[in-house]
Amino acid sequence: MRFSLIVPTISRTGELERFLASLELQCHKNLELIVVDQNPDDRLVSLLSPYANKLPILHLRSEKKGASRARNIGLRHASGDAIAFPDDDCLYPPDLLSRVDRTLASCPEIDGLTGRLIDKDGRNSSGRFDARAGALGKISVWARAIEATVFLREECVRDLRFNESLGVGAGTAWGAGEVTDYLLRLLERGKSLQYDPDLTVIHRPFVSAYDEQAVRKAFSYGCGMGRVLRMHKMPLWFKAKWLVRPLGGAMLSAAALSLPKARFRWCTFRGRLKGLLAS
Repeated sequence: MRFSLIVPTISRTGELERFLASLELQCHKNLELIVVDQNPDDRLVSLLSPYANKLPILHLRSEKKGASRARNIGLRHASGDAIAFPDDDCLYPPDLLSRVDRTLASCPEIDGLTGRLIDKDGRNSSGRFDARAGALGKISVWARAIEATVFLREECVRDLRFNESLGVGAGTAWGAGEVTDYLLRLLERGKSLQYDPDLTVIHRPFVSAYDEQAVRKAFSYGCGMGRVLRMHKMPLWFKAKWLVRPLGGAMLSAAALSLPKARFRWCTFRGRLKGLLAS
């Protein structure tokens, strides 16, 4: 199986180079890397050139910013049997593509596979992932998928594009949720998606300190997830769960005098509420 790996990137160089190094170590070599470069300069040219004889790389440029826009550009150029959307700052374990290849080859009824995002010590690096393997559904998809751990058969995504109003760099308030929205639309089409928590991609924790940058991210990501909750008409109890958790966490953190953490969770709550209420 040939993999098309679509990587949106802006500003980062060292992180992208480390990802390229992890691709060199893949046991499964049949892949193409599609780098959608949104930098205003040529900083990636010298970074990518040493890999030209090691990896099939398609270097695309895009003046318009946004991760969802970049993925849509990449989808138009993808030639693989399976499509993946790694972050420019993640790392693939050496056996990752081999494992995905074996699963998709042995289970033709499956249209896609998702896994878990972990840090270098094996802990979840973003939110709470389900510990159980199983099918993705309208409810379970929220704890069983994130961008960098999604692998989809090309034929099931051929005519489906990302919502460019969602995600980092979209130019809207909705700073996340684009892949959850994408997978929900696949499920609405009747596609079969499976989650394996042992299928992991390495990524540093999304929040390492409760500073101003983390607070802005919490609000932006919260807005995006609230927006997707509203767009897909999730059940009232589920929306309430997504509001109560950060609100309760903010109150507990405040009671423990952990004020930066309380502020972070409060901004997550405010963002989700804004996304849910916006028309």
